[in-house]
Amino acid sequence: MRTVLLVAFAAALSALSAVSPGAAFADELTPAIVDPAVAIQTSLAKDSMASVQANAATIEEQAGKLGAPAAKIAEAAKELKATTKIGDARAAFGKLSEAIVQYMDAHKLTLDPRIRVAMCPMVNKPWLQRDGPIQNPYYGTEMPTCGSFKK
Repeated sequence: MRTVLLVAFAAALSALSAVSPGAAFADELTPAIVDPAVAIQTSLAKDSMASVQANAATIEEQAGKLGAPAAKIAEAAKELKATTKIGDARAAFGKLSEAIVQYMDAHKLTLDPRIRVAMCPMVNKPWLQRDGPIQNPYYGTEMPTCGSFKK
């Protein structure tokens, strides 16, 4: 009986390690939420509102599909979607970025190595960005290189 239990336990552990729900979740999160967040960051870094509302709407919809654990992402995206002024968009983007990073940390998700988390020390807010030179979405062309990537 003990041998049967040990074999069943080993099989269960093997199945869990072979199918990592976190890895699948991260794959789903990237095109649904991370890519639109990076597109918003790129626009705001250029002092532009181009596609900000559309990408926020995409994030709101996709976060809704993730259920209660992503409610903060959906709420922040909804707020960003309603903005019309760049200052308001930047403030809402800060809330959205915090919600995304918190969600990823809580679920132990890792990003594609070409996407990194950066931090603005002036507003103490993170953002997701493609690897390369810092492009601060909170200050745009006023202070484009303010911030650093998290290690």
